[in-house]
Amino acid sequence: MDITFYPGPSKVYPQVREFMLDAFDEGIVQLNHRSSSFMEICRKAIEGIKQKLNVPEGYSVMFTSSATEGWEIVSQSLTTKKSFHLYNGAFGKKWLEYARKIHPQAAGQRFELEESLPVETIAIPENTEVVCLTQNETSNGTQVRNEVMRQLRKRYPAPLIAVDATSSLGGIALDFTTADVWLGSVQKCFGLPPGLGIMICSPRAIERARQIGDRTYYNSLLFVHENFVQYQTPYTPNVLGIYLLMRVMEMRESIQVIEKSIRQQAAEWYAFLGQQSAMQPLVQSAGVRSDTVITVATEPNRVTDLKEKAKQRGITLGNGYGDWKSSTFRIANFPAITREEIAILKEFLKEC
Repeated sequence: MDITFYPGPSKVYPQVREFMLDAFDEGIVQLNHRSSSFMEICRKAIEGIKQKLNVPEGYSVMFTSSATEGWEIVSQSLTTKKSFHLYNGAFGKKWLEYARKIHPQAAGQRFELEESLPVETIAIPENTEVVCLTQNETSNGTQVRNEVMRQLRKRYPAPLIAVDATSSLGGIALDFTTADVWLGSVQKCFGLPPGLGIMICSPRAIERARQIGDRTYYNSLLFVHENFVQYQTPYTPNVLGIYLLMRVMEMRESIQVIEKSIRQQAAEWYAFLGQQSAMQPLVQSAGVRSDTVITVATEPNRVTDLKEKAKQRGITLGNGYGDWKSSTFRIANFPAITREEIAILKEFLKEC
């Protein structure tokens, strides 16, 4: 089997094969999602996330089809007119463009690649209902760190804050108190196949949804929340995905232990790339570099050549994305990827 460093969908924990066989043998794959057995699986999956990721007391955990569905929920259930989007890459920009399809008044501000989120200089309009940002920008390998999130929350306490943390949720310790909505998916730092999203909401977000009071949407946050309080879903769910998530959360260590390893590996990656002559980290500012998605810059012809040679060796590198599509490749630094696999990739890159 090839070694994949693609930043999502990415490597699946090898134990998932056994978990999938268990799900078949135990009848999980044909389980009635209104049954008490499913409710118990859902409960354990949710409690596993809360415990292992240190989700604050009172915050709600719900499942969606993807983080992108979460964008829609934020626009439909938590926004009546205007959201404000802070972004420096392709996915943050896409979120703004998506929000504008629902609320044309949605606005935003772009900040620079090497720039930390400029909390002191951004001007969020007073009528903003939700501030939206991407904590880990997968397109360019940057992140907004917890301390910056705290500054943003302190300066703008009134609007809700919604965060897409798809490429970091489950990989690093996030301070969930700094925002009201956290969105993610399982195909990255959770080491699982795609097809399941995670949404974590503060009590304030749920109360805001109640104030708006709209249950007409298929994925109304109120309707979703009312079901998940009972460990049920408003739709026929990805039962297998929830079961696999439950098993993985039972297996995994706490986020503090995982984060320590991920940050160490990231530091080693950036040190390694700094020693290479033909390739460098795209992001030079250490304070804004991602720990979970390493974006490597080199000549476009070299990017194509490297990816092809890697493929011949049984290694999958991540494509560049957005503005950096032709001049970069990306390396996932997710928990399911082993140090042995990282060593193989480094040796390959040194040879090339």
